[in-house]
Amino acid sequence: MNLVLLGPPGGGKGTQSKILMDRFGMVQLSTGDMLRAAVSSGSEVGKKAKAVMDAGQLVSDEIVVAIIADRLDQPDTKNGVIFDGFPRTTAQADALEAMLREKGLRINHAIEIRVPDEMLIERVVGRFSCAKCGAGYHDKFQRPKAEGVCDACGCTEFTRRADDNAETVKKRLDGYHAQTAPLIPYYQSKGCYTLVDGTQDIAVVTCALEGILGAAKVG
Repeated sequence: MNLVLLGPPGGGKGTQSKILMDRFGMVQLSTGDMLRAAVSSGSEVGKKAKAVMDAGQLVSDEIVVAIIADRLDQPDTKNGVIFDGFPRTTAQADALEAMLREKGLRINHAIEIRVPDEMLIERVVGRFSCAKCGAGYHDKFQRPKAEGVCDACGCTEFTRRADDNAETVKKRLDGYHAQTAPLIPYYQSKGCYTLVDGTQDIAVVTCALEGILGAAKVG
């Protein structure tokens, strides 16, 4: 079972991916991580990717799909994968589908976790974390039990990401909508698209995803 998880930055994809990996034994495939691993391994496709990156150019869709193809041959992907950050365009989706077809595989579900932009900006701008252990908090939704003290390790120092500001988040969301919007009708036409309301509690979203993937496993 293979899943494309669509959703804006701050929408909860990372949180839900970790839960699904634990529940279903799936593997999350991050194109960035796979590129770095391929370059480090010195594989044929890794050498091609390294040459392109060393030249200061973007790695082509062809190379990325080849790296994904190699990754899918590894035994830990037998229960299925969650595609993270790929595809971002319909051309990439076509290339991914063609490669999967050659392996006798397919995208079983493309699930969009949808959250309104206003809510996403509020979620992201309010984030901060413990400077020592990395435990995450939020100005509105998850403050430390004792003000100014990390619940996990007792540290009193906290940090915020420099790019967690409203202007930067808006730009990221604009980019997401421009790139990803065409993928929704693309996967709708394939009959594998499902929309999940990402404004709900984490456990409710997880339950919805498990229902979709559970049906896929049975089917």
